[in-house]
Amino acid sequence: MKNKTLNYSNIILLLVLFFAFTLSCERDLSEEVEFATFSNSAEIFIDAPIGLGTDFYFPFFGSKATAWTVDESQGYESNASMRFDVPNANDPLGGYAGAIFRVDGAGRDLTGYDALTFWGKASQGVTIGELGFGQDFVDNKYQVNASNVSFGTNWVKYIIPIPDSSKLIEERGMFWYSAGTEQTGGLGYTFWIDDLQFEKLGTVGSPRPEIFNGNDEDSQTFIGATAFPIGHSVTFNLPTGFDQTVFLTPSYFDWTSSNPSVVSIDETGFNTALSPGEATITATLAGVQATGSLTSTVLGNFDSAPTPTQNQADVISIFSDAYINIPVDYYNGYFAPFQTTQGQDDIFINGDNVINYIDLNFVAIGTFLDVGSVNATEMTHIHIDINVQEAIDSGDFINIQLINSVGNNEASGTVPISGTELSAYNWVGFDIPLADFGLASRSELGLIFFISDATISNIFVDNVYYYKE
Repeated sequence: MKNKTLNYSNIILLLVLFFAFTLSCERDLSEEVEFATFSNSAEIFIDAPIGLGTDFYFPFFGSKATAWTVDESQGYESNASMRFDVPNANDPLGGYAGAIFRVDGAGRDLTGYDALTFWGKASQGVTIGELGFGQDFVDNKYQVNASNVSFGTNWVKYIIPIPDSSKLIEERGMFWYSAGTEQTGGLGYTFWIDDLQFEKLGTVGSPRPEIFNGNDEDSQTFIGATAFPIGHSVTFNLPTGFDQTVFLTPSYFDWTSSNPSVVSIDETGFNTALSPGEATITATLAGVQATGSLTSTVLGNFDSAPTPTQNQADVISIFSDAYINIPVDYYNGYFAPFQTTQGQDDIFINGDNVINYIDLNFVAIGTFLDVGSVNATEMTHIHIDINVQEAIDSGDFINIQLINSVGNNEASGTVPISGTELSAYNWVGFDIPLADFGLASRSELGLIFFISDATISNIFVDNVYYYKE
């Protein structure tokens, strides 16, 4: 007993010495360590750029790089302002004006502010496409923008609310803009911005956040499918009495899955289907419940379409993970009132991109607006894989239509696919001879239509390409 008592005493003594030493070290460490802090400077431009560094202006691709200057003859209650010269749409140096202003170095702590404010005017009444902050050309995690902002010829103060300033501990993206000539018939104009800064107004209130455009959506998906949420915005009441809606990246929201074992979701809104079942995704913004939700039914494992075997050299690929795809304007073109609700790359399952057309009536893949049309003169076939996600009736059909030289001596041809050639919940590959479309020329193919006249409303599409045998 004595030996045991001595051993316990020794152990207690050692523990006391250990904790005393540890606490002493912690005390010394806390006195010496300096935690990183970031500038909370509010000003971005007050007659000149402030605190941005030397390399802070980064134009968007295709924009006119020289659109922004400092104008020393115009200013709001001063003699200097930011001048933006929006070029004509056919300007060889760039058809629009757009760029980001990024701090050259460590970002700023914006947690003490609730809005980005500035004074603005234009050479004529115009609508500026996008104005905001949070783009840094790194991950753009906390991007915000107001769309279609109306400028007049007199100085007016503008307010872009910060959705949740507690997230902006180190923000480098101070300001960004994008302005074109859609409202002016392609003719350029000038606008000015002055006193660009962050402010704590204290009068920006009544936030009404939305996800999925404020709708309660339902979807079916498969194990391994990943997706980002869509349709996120928030509307604030400004001190002027007017409402201002801003569009924001999903990282501002706090996301929740009702069943994380079925669908998991991370802080950026990125969600992954994990197992069969049902889960509902919702979100809050700075503690306010967002309107809208997505209830996902995970069906099980997904069977991908067969991998194509044609050589890349013999293929013009429109949509396929097996080939290098040519540039495409859109995969989900429709004409009112017949709207297809889903489209381009909207399912990503285990590395496989699949198009899903829902509420299908007719929809088109376009290659003629901002990209070159397809010269398929040497091609012999078009290949398309289709998986119908519903029961098929005898009278159901999908017509494939090609249009050559869109809007200019336009010619079209159609090949019907009957319901008996399709298979419910299974992939069917179609290799259609281009000669069957009856086109005199295939040198400027610009549209591929899928037409069902609503007889079939839900399909998966993959591996859309022209090829030659």
